[in-house]
Amino acid sequence: MIHILIVEDEISMLKGLQDNLEFEGYQVDTADNGAEGLKKLLANKYHLVLLDVMMPEMSGFDVCKSARTRGIKTPIIMLTAKAEEIDKVLGLEFGADDYITKPFSLRELLARIRAILRRTGIEALTEDHQIQKIGRLSVNFAGYTASVDGQEVKLSHKEFEILHYLYAHKNETVDRDNLLDAVWGTDYQPTSRTIDNFILKLRQKIEADSNDPKIILTVHGIGYKLIL
Repeated sequence: MIHILIVEDEISMLKGLQDNLEFEGYQVDTADNGAEGLKKLLANKYHLVLLDVMMPEMSGFDVCKSARTRGIKTPIIMLTAKAEEIDKVLGLEFGADDYITKPFSLRELLARIRAILRRTGIEALTEDHQIQKIGRLSVNFAGYTASVDGQEVKLSHKEFEILHYLYAHKNETVDRDNLLDAVWGTDYQPTSRTIDNFILKLRQKIEADSNDPKIILTVHGIGYKLIL
């Protein structure tokens, strides 16, 4: 699984980026200041770093420069609220691989991440580009395809997204509200019956016996858990 470090001192943005990247299937670590970010970067192996520029204790520039002087070659995308050319040039001169100016769209950020992972040959490591066996179902999340015993099985877009989120959090209890926010967004919330119907449809395609589920479990009063 692709392992990404986010270093960002704005907690709401940090949490938002973490949730969205985890939904995309990435494993995510976080740090809310430059010094902590550098410490984690030196102590762990990451495939990519999202690094804010303006932070307490150490700026993103200093973190990037220090990491590069210590031989860390992990790809770095700088996150900056400044649009001045000098800041972009500094980031690249200190060893950043790319930069993106706030505010940015999630789609643009994901495109930048995937572009760097492709250039560095890391993208092929992601589980999303492999066939995942979930109960009876074989799933390719990147290709939006699914099959049982070699026979294609039709999943709706929402079914793929729900299953993708549960898979990204496999063996964990997923809060119902978090699942709804991740798949439908905060502007529209389906009823409890709607999400239950989607889970029922997924069970019929995944479970050996949908009336006695062993893969997608209901955690009463909380949400669901995908067991693998």
